[in-house]
Amino acid sequence: MTADTSVVKQIVDLRQRLLSANGFDGVLQSLHQGDCVTIDGAWGSSAALVVSALSLVVPRHLVVVLPRERELDEFSADVASFGFGRETKAGSTERSLPVILPSWPSLPRELSISDPILGSRLRVVRGFESENPPNVVVTTITALLQPVPNRGERTVASRLIKVGFDLDLDEIATWLVERGFERVTAVEVPGEFCIHGGIVDIYPPDSSDPVRIELFGDEVESIRLFDVESQRKVATVEEIAITVLSPADTGKSDEFAPAGDQSISPLVVSGDHVLDSLQEGAWIVLVEMEEVIREGRQYLERLADPKGLFSVESTMERCARRPHVNLAPLVSGSYGTKYHLQTESIEKFGGPKGETLRELERVVQRDEHVLIACHNEGARQRLTELLAEIYNDPTLISSPEADAGKLQARASTPTPPAAPAGPPLRRFLKKPDTTPPIAEEPPPAVEVIPEKAEETPRENPFQRRVQLCIGHVARGFRLVAEKVVVLSDNELFARTEVQRAPRKKRVESRAIDSFLDLAVGDRVVHLSHGIAIFRGIELQKKADILEESLVLEFADHVKMFVPISLIHLVQKYVGGAKASPELSKIGGTSWVNKKKRVAEAVGDMAADMLKLQAERDQKPGLACPPDSHWMEEFEAEFPYIETDDQLRAIGELKQDMQLARPMDRLICGDVGYGKTEVAMRAAFKAVDAGRQVAVLVPTTVLCEQHFRSFSERMAEFPVTISSLNRFRSPSETREVLRGLASGTIDIVIGTHRLVSKDVKFKDLGLLVIDEEQRFGVETKELLKHLRLEVDVLTLSATPIPRTLHMSLVGIRDISNLETPPQDRMAVETRICRWDGELIRSAIVRELNRNGQIYFVHNRVYDIQTIADKIHALVPEATIDIVHGQMDEDSMEAAMVGFVEGRTDILVATTIIESGLDIPNANTIFIDQADRYGLSDLHQLRGRVGRYKHRAYCYLLLDEGRSLTPQASRRLKAIEEFSELGAGFKIAMRDLEIRGAGNILGTEQSGHIAAVGYELYCQLLENAVRAMKRQPIREHRHVEVTLPVSAFIPPDYVPDGRPKIEMYRKLSSVGSLEDWAQLKDEFRDRFGPLPDPVEKLFQIRELQLLAMRWQIHDIHLEPGYVIFGYRNAKLIAKLSRMILTPLRVMDTEEACLVLPPNLKGTKALLRLIKETLQSSPT
Repeated sequence: MTADTSVVKQIVDLRQRLLSANGFDGVLQSLHQGDCVTIDGAWGSSAALVVSALSLVVPRHLVVVLPRERELDEFSADVASFGFGRETKAGSTERSLPVILPSWPSLPRELSISDPILGSRLRVVRGFESENPPNVVVTTITALLQPVPNRGERTVASRLIKVGFDLDLDEIATWLVERGFERVTAVEVPGEFCIHGGIVDIYPPDSSDPVRIELFGDEVESIRLFDVESQRKVATVEEIAITVLSPADTGKSDEFAPAGDQSISPLVVSGDHVLDSLQEGAWIVLVEMEEVIREGRQYLERLADPKGLFSVESTMERCARRPHVNLAPLVSGSYGTKYHLQTESIEKFGGPKGETLRELERVVQRDEHVLIACHNEGARQRLTELLAEIYNDPTLISSPEADAGKLQARASTPTPPAAPAGPPLRRFLKKPDTTPPIAEEPPPAVEVIPEKAEETPRENPFQRRVQLCIGHVARGFRLVAEKVVVLSDNELFARTEVQRAPRKKRVESRAIDSFLDLAVGDRVVHLSHGIAIFRGIELQKKADILEESLVLEFADHVKMFVPISLIHLVQKYVGGAKASPELSKIGGTSWVNKKKRVAEAVGDMAADMLKLQAERDQKPGLACPPDSHWMEEFEAEFPYIETDDQLRAIGELKQDMQLARPMDRLICGDVGYGKTEVAMRAAFKAVDAGRQVAVLVPTTVLCEQHFRSFSERMAEFPVTISSLNRFRSPSETREVLRGLASGTIDIVIGTHRLVSKDVKFKDLGLLVIDEEQRFGVETKELLKHLRLEVDVLTLSATPIPRTLHMSLVGIRDISNLETPPQDRMAVETRICRWDGELIRSAIVRELNRNGQIYFVHNRVYDIQTIADKIHALVPEATIDIVHGQMDEDSMEAAMVGFVEGRTDILVATTIIESGLDIPNANTIFIDQADRYGLSDLHQLRGRVGRYKHRAYCYLLLDEGRSLTPQASRRLKAIEEFSELGAGFKIAMRDLEIRGAGNILGTEQSGHIAAVGYELYCQLLENAVRAMKRQPIREHRHVEVTLPVSAFIPPDYVPDGRPKIEMYRKLSSVGSLEDWAQLKDEFRDRFGPLPDPVEKLFQIRELQLLAMRWQIHDIHLEPGYVIFGYRNAKLIAKLSRMILTPLRVMDTEEACLVLPPNLKGTKALLRLIKETLQSSPT
């Protein structure tokens, strides 16, 4: 490349420099002529820069082939940062990613229509054939070896639906079922459809959103895309092409490869080759071609039956037919036009965080410029300040607030000595150094000045040569001829970064409603009559009035029909008893007496809880100041996009910390939902306020995981972090204890060693407890006293029932993280006996996508035997063992090998239950799964599925071993609750299975069994409110008895969970604004409201209006509408405000005189609404 005197200020500028480099025009000329090109010297992320440059000049589209699946996201992010296509503008921070063509994790015939990979592959192939094909597609050799349905199959399996066209519902339903679709009550995943009334919802495999088609008769009236979470509309379209193709359809062809192609004749090819879909003018880039070929062959060799796949040779031959590039750091042989990319790798930065920029200065040569890509604006601002601090130049700081926090003020003072680095175990959490080192140069003997010389008289050649921009560079590199060093802030501070888009918000509802689904046959509690069995919903006719009712069966087969308007009186029964509770008898005082006894019993517990809360409220706590500038920068540096739940939880804990009383908040979210980041925000805020932070974790592995996470996250700030666990030597432990006592250590992360008597803090302000359910009673008793003195933040994916219990009744503050990260998929959970063939096929599937496997066996004495059995099944895999009885060095070696990817299978005890966070490990076997508790199984399953790839959990049972009833229920529950965010359901089912005797005491357990968990919590909450002299919380209900048929017809909303959900939503609406929004939701989801549903909404509107006047009953008598009221002043005011006569009959009732010419229910409802719609205020 030719040297350019101008300074590169944006990362997107680099590709134009490459295009104008000496000799690169020869590369382009060869490709335009249809020849092949070899480019070597592509170190670091410079391969992505070459792809970016080629995307500017490729005639149609560019297909990039990588060796391994795990490299797709990182490479795509690099290409997006350098820019691709002709529309990327310099300075732009909003860039889309190249299209990714994924591979099946196993053979297509083993997968279902709901797998998103099916849709992704179909979308890419359809894009290749479109008028506007994708500019850059990034894929792997494995994805190319797997066939796609040919054009003919896709044409047959496609339907074009347009507004104004006719559509036969029976015909479309048959068509979908024949192609593997499942008819459901509400679509949630691809491959499902539902029909309600004149609306059909379809979730095609190749669509990112499901489609809602609304009919008027047989004519398509509208087509809408809708959000699967909220079921609400996101876009309206005039037409849509639906391709309904299952994975099995890719294996219909039995044609052999052409006879002349001996390389693929052993394989039966199913469908078309992806590359056959490319248009003329497409170029192919093979990144490290030799590795591509090797990985492809290894993939086919692992498969017992590669039937239906293409061979590596035929795939490479297809690549050779088109203009293509072999791009690699080193190329053993070359063909076609050869070009040497003049780049060098950059060594890893491994020094102390405060010396990182000085280390960079030593690496950079005197005449080189440095371009640092920061992952967001907050990181760029912080790095600017670090440059100013290190070179003592305050003019570089862009936001010099005067109200800086104590942490920021401390930065100007000498930094105290760092705590000891800790045991070598920490090294297993570091990434491998795969970059060849380069020789260091002595630091330049020059002064440092800011970037613009005119702003200050001092000069600093190095600082003037540093440019900060926003972008992604996975591995830094040096452009030798350009004299430019390119790297990222994440590489400087040894961090990783993957940017995800936010997932759409879930619909708001009470926690206990969100996690307790009611099904036919479940035990329920009727608040007035007791325990019954829910038998479904029936349409009842009284005179000429139709109304739906819940059917409840009590003792002696007595059935009760509860009008749907009283649905709030019915709760799902969750009790502490192991056996099912007896059904209540209708009549008598038995149920009333039970409720009374429980209400009296919870009084003592409420008093104890209030005493603890009152003690906490009276203790003086540190009120943290509002967010400082550094707190804002720390938050801005977060490399992901926060979910709405995270933002709300962070806001709530900040508010707690700024109050002058100790905080006690629970953060509850499923594994991988972002609890650690919430804890880091709290820790940083406490340290910035001048206090120390202790993070208590149950295992050494989790301790080291958190030490790494906290250290990386706070690398650019003067925060001293240390750890305390059993792997610390006595001298290291003593030094940590001295640091805590003197205040030189800001954050300490430790196991139960932290609660020892010899651990003294100079000024402890925040205690973070992770995985609270893992600690014993002794530790919890010590924590109980700490809760009265310092802020406490508890993190748990499966809260113990007592924690959940306290949280739900308001004694303890709770923040729920219900929104999973974008692209996260539920873990496929399967229960099976030990089966060598099944185990091998599952392991091979994971190895073929370059993944890793956990095998959990919780018996140390025979864990080696298990490892040997696995090795016999999969001899090509590398296996290692880890358990708690190993010495430090052996454990470290096993961990390092697994984290760095050298070990394929880690056979381990439950030591890995909390700690290792490896996105590449996505299959887990849990041996003898019947011996584990429900929350333990959930935690172990949470070790996989940490990223966007489909994960698998196999619960293995010994051959011939019989299951206890409790073990069977546990395994069924963990299989049932496999969806995202199942932690709350797990905790509730755990309460059902284990009973509450050992949690709340035998007496309280009996009370829960008597009235059910939800009613018990309500009684306890009201006891607390009574002691606090607060109004009792009760459901406000207005009884409306009018000659109106108001219900949801089954052809409008199908029976089952969707209908109960909508009735509950309508019953819980508390304002006219919510009422209007829910009405819009009905229209959007189910179509125009039929008359009974319109009447249902009108009745609910009257109830809301009546509540404002404290009217509790509305019924009809000849010539009058009777209002039952509670407030005489309000009813008198109402009578003065309306024109229709309203007569007050006594202290409880008033009658509205009906006009003699009033006809029909419509006029009646309108009159009552006009009467009540005036506001009393």
